Amino acid sequence: MTLLVGYGGIGARETWVERADRGRIVPGNLGNPPVDIVNDTQPMTAFRTRSAEILKQLKETGRPVTLTVNGKAAAVVQDAEAYRRLLDLAAAANVAEGIRQGLEDLENGRTQPARAVFAALREKYGVTR
Repeated sequence: MTLLVGYGGIGARETWVERADRGRIVPGNLGNPPVDIVNDTQPMTAFRTRSAEILKQLKETGRPVTLTVNGKAAAVVQDAEAYRRLLDLAAAANVAEGIRQGLEDLENGRTQPARAVFAALREKYGVTR
C-alpha cells in the first residue's frame, strides 16, 4: 500500500493520508511529531548565532524549523533524514497521481491501442520497421 502524507487542512496535529490503493483521503497521524509553532520558528539571526543548538533541536525533535526574516517565513531547515523522507513521499505522490490519471483516462475512453499510436508515429516521422 502506498501512503501519501501532506500537512494542513484538518488541524495542526493531524496529517492528510491518501491511501493510494483505495483512492480515499482520510485524516491520520503517522507518528509525525506535532508542529510546535513557538519553538519551531526562529529568526534568522538566532540561527546564525545558535546554529549548533538549533541543529541539535532538529535531530532531537525530528521537526523542521522555520527561519524568519522581519517576522516572515524565509526558509525551512530540516535534518537530512526528514528531507529524504519528504523526497520519497513526493516521488510516491507523482507515481500515484500518474496512475490515477491513467485509470481515469481508461474509464473515460481516452485511450488508443499501442499499435495504432506507434503506427501513427512511424507515419508522421517517416520511420520504417
